[in-house]
Amino acid sequence: MGRNGASPAKQKKQGGEANCLDCRHYYITYDPSFPYGCRAAGFKSRLFPAKAVYVNSGSHCLLFTEKDKSR
Repeated sequence: MGRNGASPAKQKKQGGEANCLDCRHYYITYDPSFPYGCRAAGFKSRLFPAKAVYVNSGSHCLLFTEKDKSR
């Protein structure tokens, strides 16, 4: 159980939106115009990828996969 008794799977999304910093597909690019990227969706953006997906499609990111934090 995580904070407030919620399971970790419930915590990965806050308000229904995926947290890109906790996603294994998220990466920082070397392109100053498009600094954030998503390997799963195959794009770079000025916004966090989950936010860009929501703004452009109206639906939340379905490709979120939680990082392995056992390192």
